[in-house]
Amino acid sequence: MSKSFEAIRDARTLGIPKMLLLGLQHMFAMFGATILVPILVNSYFNGEGLSIQVTLFFAGIGTLFFHVCSKLKVPAFLGSSFAFLGGFATVAELDTGIFADMTYGEKLPYACGGIVIAGLLYLILAMVIKIVGIKRVMRFLPPVVTGPIIICIGLSLAPSAVNNASTNWFLALIALAVIIIFNIWGKGMWKIIPILLGVVISYAAALIMNALGFTNADGTAILDFTSVAESSLLGLPPFQICRFDITAILVMAPIALATMMEHIGDISAISATVGENYLEDPGLHRTLVGDGLATSLSAMFGGPANTTYGENTGVLELSGVFDPKVIRLAALYAIILSFIPKMAAVIGSLPSAIIGGVSFILYGMISAIGVRNVVENKVDFTKSRNLIIAAVILVCGLGFSGGLTFTVAGTSITLTSLAIAALAGIILNAVLPGNDYSFGENPSGDVNRGVSFNPQPKKK
Repeated sequence: MSKSFEAIRDARTLGIPKMLLLGLQHMFAMFGATILVPILVNSYFNGEGLSIQVTLFFAGIGTLFFHVCSKLKVPAFLGSSFAFLGGFATVAELDTGIFADMTYGEKLPYACGGIVIAGLLYLILAMVIKIVGIKRVMRFLPPVVTGPIIICIGLSLAPSAVNNASTNWFLALIALAVIIIFNIWGKGMWKIIPILLGVVISYAAALIMNALGFTNADGTAILDFTSVAESSLLGLPPFQICRFDITAILVMAPIALATMMEHIGDISAISATVGENYLEDPGLHRTLVGDGLATSLSAMFGGPANTTYGENTGVLELSGVFDPKVIRLAALYAIILSFIPKMAAVIGSLPSAIIGGVSFILYGMISAIGVRNVVENKVDFTKSRNLIIAAVILVCGLGFSGGLTFTVAGTSITLTSLAIAALAGIILNAVLPGNDYSFGENPSGDVNRGVSFNPQPKKK
């Protein structure tokens, strides 16, 4: 892969203080989306849903567990998965059988139990890959499939960036401008921490604007420190043990189809960004095991499902620092924050507009990686089959904004738009004639995707 600056693969060369800052940058990148999941789930369960502290704890623990399973090689952060939100909403409204007389808080452990089973389904796919081999599996995931899927991952998040930014466009533009300025014209350390600088400088602007009496577009205060004042300095996350019921399992477990496909797309995106062959080494089966078990572990103690985070892939692309140790620092920060309710509340007070401004860059970077995937692999769009596959993936990924809901045995199941896009692309690629892609036979193209058997040596 080509960059305008040399990639840094060992952050220790920058020194400990700079490594700590880089870890903080990754923590900020994942924080907004990670805590948004329990906030949304709480709205479904009338305030009796997931805990932000538990969510942060298992985001950190899950990330470290994933790194162990992937031989400490893959620079991925595991944050809260949005794919299961529809499942949580469904379980919250169950009112038959054992759920008839339950409070919302009593239903939550059953939703988590369904996620435990969903996480274990990853192991089945991992076993298939281990037995059959990555080469045969990757025949169903050529660049014409993975490229558009990666594009959809970024573009499907775009409305979230705009919605957050629209709460206060001035703040969002400050965050966006700071990131662009330091990334383009910054020197040394300033150039590789643009996200952190964007957050800090725009937050300082928010403090000044709030003190001067400015408000958001809807008239609300720019900053609200109520939760900070009410939070204690130290406290254990409120863990709770999951429970199992077949109805809740049938609601939550099938969503694993979506998250497993998203996992493959995310690992492909990280591979393409970093220029390493993570699908072969440490292997897709290992990353699936790490992601699945991290999800099950989180849900077992009352946390949400985990998933590899595109936000942090965007940070990798923007900073050019690919050392997994930096991601593990972010995981440690998340764990520490989970025991400091007041600090978590301070970071949680970050205005939505700032998160939106940062997301403009991060989400766009993900889609740009997908475009590069297609271009550098020279996907031939003069072939009708390739045009059809890409067109269907893009329409499914962006068109099914609410997912696709169907009923099985009286239970409503929702596939997310990305799951639909991935399944449609994989099926079309398998059945349409003319599939001439063979994984490993085009080393230069596969290197550009980050998925070759014989990666070209990196420039020192």
